[in-house]
Amino acid sequence: MALVKPAKLIDENGLRVDGRKPNELRPLKLEVGVLDKADGSAYIEQGKNKILVAVYGPREAHPRHMGLPDRAALRCRYHMAPFSTEERRSPAPSRRDIELSKVIREALEPAVISEMYPRTTIDIFIEVLQSDGGTRCAGITGASLALADAGIPMRDLVVACAAGKVDGKIVVDLCDLEDKYGEADLPIALMPAFNALTLIQMDGLLTLNEFYEALNMAREACKIIYEKQKQALKNKYYQIKELIETEGEK
Repeated sequence: MALVKPAKLIDENGLRVDGRKPNELRPLKLEVGVLDKADGSAYIEQGKNKILVAVYGPREAHPRHMGLPDRAALRCRYHMAPFSTEERRSPAPSRRDIELSKVIREALEPAVISEMYPRTTIDIFIEVLQSDGGTRCAGITGASLALADAGIPMRDLVVACAAGKVDGKIVVDLCDLEDKYGEADLPIALMPAFNALTLIQMDGLLTLNEFYEALNMAREACKIIYEKQKQALKNKYYQIKELIETEGEK
């Protein structure tokens, strides 16, 4: 069943359709090491988004001619599961899936020190289990964590978030309704340690002042998510440390 456009996306108290303030992020849950068979993995819940990411590699390129002589080839497959949206999707990759696979790969490439592994491939699989807007950004945030979990050297984690314009107001981290019925959407990806953007896109129209307001709001949101990414990685190793200490006491 398709989402119905509400009469207002922002009420008279300045609150959004899900009760958030304009600069408020959706609840965020991040975990790493959730899959035993992958070299690295991560799970992200951002609002109602539920996304699983697996990373394999670096491993020898196959077929060999696909390998690059000076660095590893990063490959990415973004896919929305048939049950991830209100209406069942085809299991086959859509044109949007293929486009976002390329966009996400290009957002991650500047962070990966791929020159350490020439003639190899690193594969990233992003499976959107449930979609609620902003899956491109959540996929980048989760993929970056999965790469780190796989032990792949990186210059920094990559974190992504969007800001946009809804009912004339600039808001951050758009949900599905805001994404569909808002006036503009500005997703970015950032390497916070370098303050370097690795992705910036825009749909819709913004004035110059609105653009900078949205950009700054998305940057600040990325910094908050960045801290949660680092904490998710620390949590995994705290658990391993506790397990080793427990085993040592036996």
